[in-house]
Amino acid sequence: MSLLRFAVIGNPIQHSLSPEIHQSFAEQIGIELEYQRILGEPLHFKQQVTDFFQQGKGMNVTLPFKGEAFQLADIATERCRQAKAANTLWQNQTKLYADNTDGIGLINDLKRHTSLHNKTVLILGAGGAARGIIYPLLEQGIKQLAVYNRSTERLQILARDFPDIAPVQYNQLSRPFDILINATSISTTRQSIELPDVLWSAQPFCYDLAYQRNGLTSFVAEAQLKACQALDGLGMLVEQAAEAFAIWHGVKPRTQPVLEMLRR
Repeated sequence: MSLLRFAVIGNPIQHSLSPEIHQSFAEQIGIELEYQRILGEPLHFKQQVTDFFQQGKGMNVTLPFKGEAFQLADIATERCRQAKAANTLWQNQTKLYADNTDGIGLINDLKRHTSLHNKTVLILGAGGAARGIIYPLLEQGIKQLAVYNRSTERLQILARDFPDIAPVQYNQLSRPFDILINATSISTTRQSIELPDVLWSAQPFCYDLAYQRNGLTSFVAEAQLKACQALDGLGMLVEQAAEAFAIWHGVKPRTQPVLEMLRR
C-alpha cells in the first residue's frame, strides 16, 4: 500500500521543519506517511497545488503563498475567510478545502508563557501573517490590538478588513504595550526593525512569528538586548502543525515532546 502523501509549499522552503514535525506526530499516533518540501513557483503555484492533489492528501502553505492558497479554495473555514489566508489545504472528492491554523497555533503557544487577558498588544506588520492572528487575539479578551506597518496603504486595507484594530503610524508609537508581536519577514532577512525606545521601556513580552532552528532571530536578539522576555515562533509552528494534523487525521497529537526535540 502506498504511503499517505503530504507536503509543505513555500519559497524559500529548504529550512522548513514541517516534515520533521509531522513525522514525529505520525510516530506518536502509529501511522506512516510521506511529507515533502515543495519549492513554490509564483507563476505556477496553482498548477503545483493541482498536481500535488492528484495523489496527495494534505498540504501546508507558507510564505508567500497563503493569500493565493485561500483564493484557490472551493470551501474555506470561518477563520480562514477572516484571515483571507490559508495555511492548510485538503481535498474531499473534487472540492479543495482551506483552513488557517496560524492563529490558534500562536494562542496555544503564547498561553504557555504569558496571560493575554486585558493586555495591550502591538503587531508589527500588516501582511498575511498578521491577518491570520488578529481575530484569535481579539477573542482572548485583550484590552487593545494595535498594528504598525511601514506601508500605510497596506495598513489602511487591513484596518478596513478588521475594524476592531487600531492602525498606528511610526509617529504614533508614543507609548508602551504589554506584548509586541513581529509579523514582518524582517527576521528572515537578518535585519532589525527600527522602533522608538518608548516601546521597549516597559519591557514588553516579545514574540516573533519567525523562528531559527539554531540561534536567535534578529527580533528576539534585539528584544533580549532591551532586557525583554522574548520567544521565537517555533512553538507556534508546532502548535499550528498539530491543528493541521488533527484536520487531516482526526487525532490531535501532543506538541510538547516535539517542541522539546526541536529545541535540543
